[in-house]
Amino acid sequence: MATFFIADIHLCAQEPAITAGFLRFLREDAPQADALYILGDLFEAWIGDDDPEPLHAEIASALNELHQQGVPCFFIHGNRDFLVGRRFARASLMQLLPEKKVLELYGRRVLILHGDTLCTDDVGYQKFRKKVHNPLIQKLFLALPLKWRLAIAAKMRANSKASNSGKSLEVMDVNPQAVIREMENNGVEWMIHGHTHRPAVHDVPLDGKTGHRAVLGAWHEEGSMIKVSAEGVELITFPF
Repeated sequence: MATFFIADIHLCAQEPAITAGFLRFLREDAPQADALYILGDLFEAWIGDDDPEPLHAEIASALNELHQQGVPCFFIHGNRDFLVGRRFARASLMQLLPEKKVLELYGRRVLILHGDTLCTDDVGYQKFRKKVHNPLIQKLFLALPLKWRLAIAAKMRANSKASNSGKSLEVMDVNPQAVIREMENNGVEWMIHGHTHRPAVHDVPLDGKTGHRAVLGAWHEEGSMIKVSAEGVELITFPF
Protein backbone atom coordinates (compact mmCIF):
# COMPACT_ATOMS: atom_id res chain seq x y z
CA MET A 1 0.00 0.00 0.00
CA ALA A 2 0.99 3.64 -0.32
CA THR A 3 0.14 7.17 0.76
CA PHE A 4 -0.46 9.83 -1.90
CA PHE A 5 0.44 13.53 -1.72
CA ILE A 6 -0.75 16.28 -4.08
CA ALA A 7 -0.71 20.10 -4.05
CA ASP A 8 -1.26 23.15 -6.23
CA ILE A 9 -4.22 21.89 -8.23
CA HIS A 10 -5.57 25.47 -8.35
CA LEU A 11 -9.14 24.46 -9.14
CA CYS A 12 -11.39 27.16 -10.56
CA ALA A 13 -14.44 27.32 -12.80
CA GLN A 14 -12.35 28.85 -15.60
CA GLU A 15 -10.18 25.68 -15.91
CA PRO A 16 -12.61 22.80 -16.54
CA ALA A 17 -9.86 20.48 -17.87
CA ILE A 18 -8.03 20.63 -14.54
CA THR A 19 -11.27 19.97 -12.66
CA ALA A 20 -12.03 16.98 -14.89
CA GLY A 21 -8.51 15.63 -14.38
CA PHE A 22 -8.73 16.00 -10.62
CA LEU A 23 -12.11 14.29 -10.44
CA ARG A 24 -10.76 11.42 -12.55
CA PHE A 25 -7.81 11.14 -10.16
CA LEU A 26 -10.20 10.90 -7.19
CA ARG A 27 -12.28 8.24 -8.93
CA GLU A 28 -9.55 6.05 -10.42
CA ASP A 29 -6.21 6.61 -8.65
CA ALA A 30 -6.84 7.87 -5.11
CA PRO A 31 -8.97 4.84 -4.04
CA GLN A 32 -5.77 2.75 -4.20
CA ALA A 33 -4.12 4.80 -1.43
CA ASP A 34 -3.96 4.32 2.33
CA ALA A 35 -4.59 8.06 2.62
CA LEU A 36 -4.55 11.22 0.50
CA TYR A 37 -2.82 14.39 1.68
CA ILE A 38 -3.52 17.68 -0.10
CA LEU A 39 -0.73 20.13 0.72
CA GLY A 40 -2.46 23.39 -0.11
CA ASP A 41 -3.77 25.38 -3.06
CA LEU A 42 -6.44 22.86 -3.91
CA PHE A 43 -8.36 25.93 -5.10
CA GLU A 44 -7.09 28.96 -7.00
CA ALA A 45 -8.85 31.20 -4.48
CA TRP A 46 -11.11 30.82 -1.46
CA ILE A 47 -13.15 33.69 -0.05
CA GLY A 48 -15.12 31.71 2.52
CA ASP A 49 -17.02 28.48 2.99
CA ASP A 50 -20.26 30.36 2.23
CA ASP A 51 -19.27 31.00 -1.40
CA PRO A 52 -22.05 29.34 -3.48
CA GLU A 53 -19.69 28.45 -6.37
CA PRO A 54 -21.01 25.06 -7.68
CA LEU A 55 -17.46 23.77 -8.19
CA HIS A 56 -16.89 23.75 -4.44
CA ALA A 57 -19.88 21.48 -3.79
CA GLU A 58 -18.77 19.18 -6.63
CA ILE A 59 -15.29 18.80 -5.14
CA ALA A 60 -16.64 18.32 -1.61
CA SER A 61 -18.91 15.53 -2.90
CA ALA A 62 -16.02 13.78 -4.67
CA LEU A 63 -13.79 13.95 -1.58
CA ASN A 64 -16.68 12.71 0.55
CA GLU A 65 -17.08 9.73 -1.79
CA LEU A 66 -13.37 8.95 -1.50
CA HIS A 67 -13.70 8.90 2.29
CA GLN A 68 -16.69 6.57 1.99
CA GLN A 69 -14.44 4.20 0.06
CA GLY A 70 -12.11 4.03 3.05
CA VAL A 71 -9.46 6.56 2.01
CA PRO A 72 -9.11 9.41 4.52
CA CYS A 73 -8.20 12.82 3.13
CA PHE A 74 -6.10 15.40 4.97
CA PHE A 75 -5.59 19.05 4.05
CA ILE A 76 -2.93 21.66 4.80
CA HIS A 77 -3.86 25.20 3.80
CA GLY A 78 -2.00 26.88 0.95
CA ASN A 79 -1.39 30.52 0.19
CA ARG A 80 -4.41 30.59 -2.13
CA ASP A 81 -6.95 28.73 0.00
CA PHE A 82 -5.91 29.47 3.59
CA LEU A 83 -9.52 30.37 4.44
CA VAL A 84 -10.91 26.88 3.78
CA GLY A 85 -12.81 26.19 6.98
CA ARG A 86 -14.73 23.64 9.01
CA ARG A 87 -17.91 23.89 6.94
CA PHE A 88 -16.16 22.72 3.77
CA ALA A 89 -14.18 20.15 5.77
CA ARG A 90 -17.42 18.66 7.13
CA ALA A 91 -19.00 18.53 3.67
CA SER A 92 -15.97 16.80 2.18
CA LEU A 93 -15.13 14.68 5.26
CA MET A 94 -11.64 16.11 4.96
CA GLN A 95 -9.48 16.62 8.06
CA LEU A 96 -7.78 20.02 8.41
CA LEU A 97 -4.16 19.86 9.59
CA PRO A 98 -1.85 22.52 11.04
CA GLU A 99 0.54 24.31 8.66
CA LYS A 100 3.18 21.61 9.18
CA LYS A 101 2.91 18.02 10.32
CA VAL A 102 5.31 15.14 10.93
CA LEU A 103 4.08 11.74 9.73
CA GLU A 104 5.40 8.26 10.46
CA LEU A 105 5.13 6.46 7.13
CA TYR A 106 6.48 2.98 6.39
CA GLY A 107 9.52 3.48 8.62
CA ARG A 108 10.15 7.10 7.59
CA ARG A 109 9.58 10.35 9.47
CA VAL A 110 8.21 12.80 6.91
CA LEU A 111 7.58 16.53 7.42
CA ILE A 112 4.76 17.86 5.25
CA LEU A 113 3.81 21.49 4.64
CA HIS A 114 2.60 23.73 1.83
CA GLY A 115 6.04 25.26 1.35
CA ASP A 116 5.48 29.02 1.32
CA THR A 117 6.95 29.44 4.80
CA LEU A 118 10.26 28.14 3.43
CA CYS A 119 10.53 31.03 0.94
CA THR A 120 12.11 33.34 3.50
CA ASP A 121 14.07 35.37 0.92
CA ASP A 122 10.76 36.76 -0.36
CA VAL A 123 10.46 39.27 2.45
CA GLY A 124 7.50 41.11 0.94
CA TYR A 125 5.47 37.92 0.67
CA GLN A 126 6.30 36.86 4.23
CA LYS A 127 5.07 40.22 5.55
CA PHE A 128 1.86 39.83 3.53
CA ARG A 129 1.42 36.26 4.75
CA LYS A 130 1.75 37.31 8.37
CA LYS A 131 -0.90 39.97 7.86
CA VAL A 132 -3.53 37.78 6.17
CA HIS A 133 -3.02 34.96 8.68
CA ASN A 134 -3.97 37.30 11.53
CA PRO A 135 -7.19 35.78 12.96
CA LEU A 136 -8.76 39.21 13.48
CA ILE A 137 -8.16 40.25 9.87
CA GLN A 138 -9.58 36.94 8.66
CA LYS A 139 -12.66 37.37 10.83
CA LEU A 140 -13.25 40.89 9.51
CA PHE A 141 -12.79 39.76 5.90
CA LEU A 142 -15.22 36.85 6.26
CA ALA A 143 -17.81 39.22 7.73
CA LEU A 144 -17.85 41.32 4.54
CA PRO A 145 -20.55 40.81 1.89
CA LEU A 146 -19.67 38.12 -0.65
CA LYS A 147 -19.48 40.65 -3.49
CA TRP A 148 -16.90 42.71 -1.62
CA ARG A 149 -14.81 39.62 -0.85
CA LEU A 150 -14.83 38.61 -4.50
CA ALA A 151 -13.57 42.04 -5.52
CA ILE A 152 -10.87 42.07 -2.85
CA ALA A 153 -9.69 38.59 -3.82
CA ALA A 154 -9.50 39.55 -7.50
CA LYS A 155 -7.46 42.64 -6.66
CA MET A 156 -5.12 40.64 -4.42
CA ARG A 157 -4.50 38.06 -7.18
CA ALA A 158 -3.74 40.83 -9.68
CA ASN A 159 -1.35 42.51 -7.24
CA SER A 160 0.36 39.19 -6.53
CA LYS A 161 0.83 38.48 -10.23
CA ALA A 162 2.31 41.94 -10.82
CA SER A 163 4.59 41.63 -7.81
CA ASN A 164 5.87 38.18 -8.75
CA SER A 165 6.67 39.28 -12.30
CA GLY A 166 9.43 41.47 -10.90
CA LYS A 167 10.98 38.84 -8.61
CA SER A 168 13.80 36.47 -9.47
CA LEU A 169 13.26 32.72 -9.48
CA GLU A 170 15.77 32.41 -6.65
CA VAL A 171 13.82 34.80 -4.39
CA MET A 172 10.57 32.88 -4.94
CA ASP A 173 12.18 29.49 -4.27
CA VAL A 174 12.80 27.96 -0.84
CA ASN A 175 15.73 29.12 1.25
CA PRO A 176 18.13 26.16 1.73
CA GLN A 177 18.87 27.09 5.33
CA ALA A 178 15.15 27.34 6.12
CA VAL A 179 14.73 23.80 4.77
CA ILE A 180 17.61 22.45 6.86
CA ARG A 181 16.35 24.23 9.97
CA GLU A 182 12.83 22.82 9.63
CA MET A 183 14.07 19.29 8.98
CA GLU A 184 16.56 19.28 11.85
CA ASN A 185 14.13 20.92 14.29
CA ASN A 186 11.53 18.25 13.49
CA GLY A 187 13.96 15.33 13.46
CA VAL A 188 13.12 14.17 9.92
CA GLU A 189 15.11 13.00 6.92
CA TRP A 190 12.24 13.57 4.46
CA MET A 191 10.25 16.69 3.61
CA ILE A 192 7.37 16.93 1.13
CA HIS A 193 5.90 20.26 0.01
CA GLY A 194 4.38 22.15 -2.90
CA HIS A 195 4.00 25.89 -3.57
CA THR A 196 7.06 26.48 -5.77
CA HIS A 197 5.72 24.49 -8.75
CA ARG A 198 9.19 22.99 -9.29
CA PRO A 199 8.75 19.21 -9.07
CA ALA A 200 11.95 17.42 -8.07
CA VAL A 201 13.57 15.37 -5.31
CA HIS A 202 16.57 17.15 -3.75
CA ASP A 203 19.26 15.93 -1.40
CA VAL A 204 19.52 18.01 1.78
CA PRO A 205 22.75 18.12 3.85
CA LEU A 206 21.76 17.51 7.45
CA ASP A 207 23.93 17.07 10.53
CA GLY A 208 26.01 14.01 9.69
CA LYS A 209 23.58 12.57 7.14
CA THR A 210 21.74 13.30 3.91
CA GLY A 211 18.04 14.14 3.90
CA HIS A 212 15.64 14.50 1.01
CA ARG A 213 13.14 17.18 -0.05
CA ALA A 214 10.40 16.10 -2.47
CA VAL A 215 8.59 18.93 -4.27
CA LEU A 216 5.20 18.53 -5.92
CA GLY A 217 4.38 20.02 -9.29
CA ALA A 218 1.37 22.19 -10.08
CA TRP A 219 -1.54 20.79 -12.05
CA HIS A 220 -1.25 23.11 -15.04
CA GLU A 221 -1.10 20.66 -17.97
CA GLU A 222 -0.68 17.33 -16.15
CA GLY A 223 -1.21 15.86 -12.71
CA SER A 224 1.57 15.59 -10.14
CA MET A 225 1.71 13.23 -7.18
CA ILE A 226 4.21 11.90 -4.67
CA LYS A 227 3.70 8.27 -3.73
CA VAL A 228 5.23 7.09 -0.45
CA SER A 229 5.38 3.36 0.23
CA ALA A 230 7.60 0.85 1.99
CA GLU A 231 9.58 0.59 -1.26
CA GLY A 232 10.41 4.29 -1.55
CA VAL A 233 9.30 7.82 -2.39
CA GLU A 234 8.30 8.40 -6.01
CA LEU A 235 7.45 11.61 -7.86
CA ILE A 236 4.85 10.80 -10.51
CA THR A 237 3.27 12.82 -13.32
CA PHE A 238 0.24 11.71 -15.30
CA PRO A 239 -2.12 13.12 -17.95
CA PHE A 240 -5.45 14.57 -16.96
